[in-house]
This record gives sequence, structure tokens and C-alpha cells, in this order.
Amino acid sequence: MRKIISSLYIAAGCLFMLAACKDLNVSPTDKLPRTIFWKSEGDADFALTGLYNFLYMPGGNWSCSQYYVFAWDTYTDDAYSQHDYGGGRSAGSSGLTPNTKAYVESYYTNNYKAIAAANHFLANVDKVISGDKLKRYKAEAYFLRAFNYFWLAQLYGNVPIVKADPYTVDYTSIMGKSTREEVLAFIREDLDIAIAGLPDVGYTTGHAVKGTAQGYKVRVLLFEKKYAEAAALAKQIIDDNKFFLNDNYLANFYKPAQNSSKEIMFSVKYLLPNITHQDVPLVAPMHRWKGYMGTQDLINEYEVNDPRKTMTWFFPGDTKAQGWPFTGDLSVATPGMDGWIQGYYTPRKWLPPGLEDPTTGTLVDNDFVLMRFADIKLMYAEAQNEAVGADASVYKQINEVRARTGVNMPELPAGLSKDQMREKIRHERRVEFALEGLRYFDLRRWGIATQKLNGFVSNPLAPNIKLKYEDKYQYWPIPQTEIDRNTPALKQNPDY
Repeated sequence: MRKIISSLYIAAGCLFMLAACKDLNVSPTDKLPRTIFWKSEGDADFALTGLYNFLYMPGGNWSCSQYYVFAWDTYTDDAYSQHDYGGGRSAGSSGLTPNTKAYVESYYTNNYKAIAAANHFLANVDKVISGDKLKRYKAEAYFLRAFNYFWLAQLYGNVPIVKADPYTVDYTSIMGKSTREEVLAFIREDLDIAIAGLPDVGYTTGHAVKGTAQGYKVRVLLFEKKYAEAAALAKQIIDDNKFFLNDNYLANFYKPAQNSSKEIMFSVKYLLPNITHQDVPLVAPMHRWKGYMGTQDLINEYEVNDPRKTMTWFFPGDTKAQGWPFTGDLSVATPGMDGWIQGYYTPRKWLPPGLEDPTTGTLVDNDFVLMRFADIKLMYAEAQNEAVGADASVYKQINEVRARTGVNMPELPAGLSKDQMREKIRHERRVEFALEGLRYFDLRRWGIATQKLNGFVSNPLAPNIKLKYEDKYQYWPIPQTEIDRNTPALKQNPDY
């Protein structure tokens, strides 16, 4: 399709630019500098870095990152964004249309740019490296291509599959969609190649490892309701003992503790002073401006004495003793002050401990966690329960998440039916992953998004303000600009 082809060229150019460290002025400014790239082994290193740089792409409103994972919770019954970060507030009140901006538009465009860059990398990297290094580098590129295609599959359904190097594609051509089954099969194929070529080690450097690709394949299989396969692969990750639950739950969400967490399996890495959060530091929109506030419905979900409630949220009357970061006139947490809307709750998660009075000038470099080992254990529990019922292995994985040091929640009661265990797993996912962006995709995957979200009152003090969610949102609309530029080959998703 014409727009995608255009994005391929743009992305290839971005790949060169993101690689940096090269003097590109030797080429005409209106041509991409292929003639001076792919000449040395170092070019492969620069280009691979360029592929990961697409994880920093902006996501629309306020220049926030596409992977500000907490913004996804504002599309759900978990959180509210008074500043509309990521577009969750406007999408929740007005609904989705082909002209909706923010995440609805940016994921389609940005993911295809990242895919195009991966295609160019895969077509050229063997010019400058070989052997084990080539296998590993290509495996990372295959993983990143699958990662981006899975976002497209989850959000938009069946989309065009583009495999070619953008420099070999006819700029004037147009392309229609592949089927949903073809897209998901393509993702699994890329992940299998990645699994075979990535190092079988823990995740430390920001580069994907074998467990990262396996974890995403579990997500894909669960998305496809291939429960037995998902459970088997999740069990393999668990048995390989490369990842472990962190004894400090909150340490998964701030630096420097994130650097040594063996629970994190994939993240968007930041490092001060060179790699900083987009727009303004994370703590300003989240904690100072109260841009992501928890709903009473989510607070009601926590069991009595579940410490994850106070690890994730601040409550009226909290002070420095509970980690409240403000001083002076704001030293006591008080709804109605400093942007805190009454009827909601202010986040504690993602806040570095000991930080005082966070504002726009406060620099932090929290990594955005995209997958952790707790998710693997709970995905295993879900898949195994759906495949065979609530057997001992299901209890074991969910109870280990509940019993981690510092959380210490009691074991689930024995004798649960499959249906009862399903509800326990769904509860556990909601409280374990609050402000991590998984709730929206869980509700859609479970087929209960309309039931849970349409008409939901996010603030009991404002009962007339309700969320809007329709069945057709299971597939987001393709941005209208894409449709206009690719008529008649590209068809809009149904009912838009």
C-alpha cells in the first residue's frame, strides 16, 4: 500500500539517522546514504541499535512515548488521565473513529516504520557480518519485527504483511490486507527464528534474549486461544530458571533497582543523561500532575491486606512514612489539592523511593517494563486452566506470585472449579499488573471488554461521565489517511 511503502523509505532513512556516528553529509541531502552504509562490521552494530530506537517513538498526545505502558490503563476501568496521555480519556468518552489521533494513529504508523527498518536490516546485514554474530543479530531483528507486528495484530486485526527491503519496493504500488491467520502465523514464524538464534541468558542489556521471544510467543498463543501450546511454552520458560520473581515488587519499576531485577524480561531502556523520557520526566506527568489516577473500582478489587494496593497507590492522609514524595504545604496526601481529583487515587508505582517534590526539572530514567516473569507464571496458569482445568500446577504458579517476599498473600482455596479459577486468575492479573498496560489487552482477549468498559463510571463522584466501548473496537479503525492513500486495495475494518 502506498502509505506503507512511503513509511518504508522513511523508516530506512530513520535507521541510518538513528545509527548516528556516521558523517552523512557526503551524500546528496535528497537521497538516503546507502552508498556509505553497510561497509563495515560497525555498521551492523549501529543499525541494530537503530532498530531498538523505535521503542522511543512518540505516541501522540504531549509527545509521550508510544510505550508509556501506564497510558493503556486509561483506556480501561483501572485509571483515568485528566491530561489525555495516549488518548485514553478522549477515546473512552467519544469512542474510536478513523480520524482519532494519539495511540490510535501512532501505533499503526510507527510500527510499520519499525517493521520497514527491520526488513532493511535483514536484507543487508549479511554484507558485513557472518557466523554466530550474524545469527544473533538477525534473531534480534526477527524478534523486533514480530514484536511490532503483534501490536498491529492486537490492535487492528488483519493488516498488510510487508517483508521486502524498502529500497526494493515500488513506491507507487498499493497493498491490501493479509488475513488474521496469516498475520499471526507470520509473527510466530519470526518468533521461532528469534528463539533459535537469541542467547539463552537472563535479560540485562536491553537486547532481546531467548526468554524474551519465548514470552512474546506465549502471549501470541494465548491471544489465539492455543491454550495447550501456550502452557507448554510458558512452562519451558519457568523450568529454564533464567528469570525469577523479584523479592522487592516495587524494585521492578525504578532505577537503579531495575538494573539487577531478574524478573524483567523486556523493557524500554533509559539512561541519564543521554537517553531520557520524552516530553518531560516520568515523575512530573505521573506524580506531580496526576496524569494517571486509579479508579475506585480498581481499589475495590484488592483483597484485604494485599500490600500491592499501597505499593501501587497513595491514599488520603499518606505522608513521607508511606513514601509520599511532597513536602511543605503538600506534605500530607490530600485529594482536591495539587491536581488530585477527588474520587481517584494517585500512583505510587514507578516512583523512585526517597524522591522529593518531583517536577518538570526532576530527572529519572525508569525503564518501561514490557514483560516480567510474573506475567509468564500467570499466563501459564490461565492457559493450563483453560486447557485442563485447575490442576496443582495452576495453583503453584499463581500462589507463587501471590506469595513472593513482601507480598505474602495467602494461597488460593483448594477445590476451585475451572470457572472459579478463571476468575481468580483474572483478579490476580488486574492487581499484579496495575499501571503496566496489560488490562486493556486482557479484557479484549477474554471477550469481555464491552461488558466491563461500556458505560463504566470511572469516578463515583461524577456518575454521569461514562466510558464508551463498542464491540467493533475489538479491531481498531485503520487511520483514515492510510485508507485515503491506498484506495481501493486497503479496506477499513468493519463498522467504521
